[in-house]
Amino acid sequence: MAKLDPALFIRDVRQEVARVTWPSRKETLITTGLVLALSAVAAVFFLLSDKLIQFLVSLLFGFGA
Repeated sequence: MAKLDPALFIRDVRQEVARVTWPSRKETLITTGLVLALSAVAAVFFLLSDKLIQFLVSLLFGFGA
């Protein structure tokens, strides 16, 4: 079983963090905007789908909104 060496662990973590390619501020803003826009599109899609299903159920069974 490997020994736990906190100093070695910290050194390894620092080496890995140095290798990470961090996104620029512009890339972060673009991806954030895309996530918000696609979330809004999904919300509208599900709203319309729900209203359509609600309408069809009210036609079929005569109850609902």
